[in-house]
Amino acid sequence: MQFVSFNYGDTFPRAGIRLSNVVIDLAAAAPLAFETMEDVRWELLDILAGQPDGMGMDGAVEIAAAVLDQLGIASADELDTNIDTNGGSDSSFGDVLSIGGIEMVLPMSKVRLLAPLPRPSSMRDFYAFEEHVSTAARNLGRHVPTAWYEIPTFYFTNHTAVYGPDDDIPMPRTKALDYELEIACVIGRTGRDITEEDAENYIAGYTIMNDWSARDVQREEMSIGLGPAKGKDFATSLGPALVTLDELEPYALNDGRHHLEMVARVNSVERSRGTLRDIYYNFAQMIAYASRDVTLYPGDVLGSGTVGTGCLLETTGAQGPWLTAGDVVELEITGLGVLRNQVVA
Repeated sequence: MQFVSFNYGDTFPRAGIRLSNVVIDLAAAAPLAFETMEDVRWELLDILAGQPDGMGMDGAVEIAAAVLDQLGIASADELDTNIDTNGGSDSSFGDVLSIGGIEMVLPMSKVRLLAPLPRPSSMRDFYAFEEHVSTAARNLGRHVPTAWYEIPTFYFTNHTAVYGPDDDIPMPRTKALDYELEIACVIGRTGRDITEEDAENYIAGYTIMNDWSARDVQREEMSIGLGPAKGKDFATSLGPALVTLDELEPYALNDGRHHLEMVARVNSVERSRGTLRDIYYNFAQMIAYASRDVTLYPGDVLGSGTVGTGCLLETTGAQGPWLTAGDVVELEITGLGVLRNQVVA
């Protein structure tokens, strides 16, 4: 299942389920499955937290099933053929599907996708791909610390500076702007001291993450022994959807990893290519470490760190060239879609 956040005629971030080229507005459709839930407004973070009344993600799936049942449709594919996703009204249902006078099923052309979690409860970013760590260290004249092989380390980044698909990224005060091609998992249950064996049960799903970086600022900060701070503080992109584990099962390996191809393009030219299977620490290990002596909450985001070759620091070296205003960056990961942003002055 693909969970999304979106705007439709207002600025409130609505929670939805994407089925092919349409979105089910979960709050609008809720009374089909839960009679007491009328006139509710939800963000996706509310659903991850089990609100209202402990409904959670399972309840959201029930709502989607109730919509299909009400329309007499057996699958998302059949729904997609009965709605004009280009916004016209020549199909049997028209361009927006209403049930009982309430608009519940919307073509993608009618909505604006946001980051799945426009305001996550927290964001940790790990450093889990050995190729990226070693190449970046070499380009900066350093060596990989021995401790990197002993703990899956992370830093906290700014959870209030999150951008979604097709959002413009304001150019920060830097001469060395870089993208970072990452995947992130989102926590779906409250937990503390989570074991690796149980960690998968705490994952709500995965999404694409772009950890934008000001390399010159980052380099100065980290020479002091702290950071990254302002070198990462200005923007992180997430999206386009939060994809549940069942959709990624065809790509699952037997060691907690997935074989997902990861590609970055700048102005339609491929600049990076890697795969999630090359990750040194899997997400179960990251969750176990992050939750040690600490409680993780629904909506917490854990980034993987950059895949090998997944940034300009690796592919062009410490001197660039770097991103400039007008550049369009597209990150694509198998099963997760494409996350596109343009840098603007």
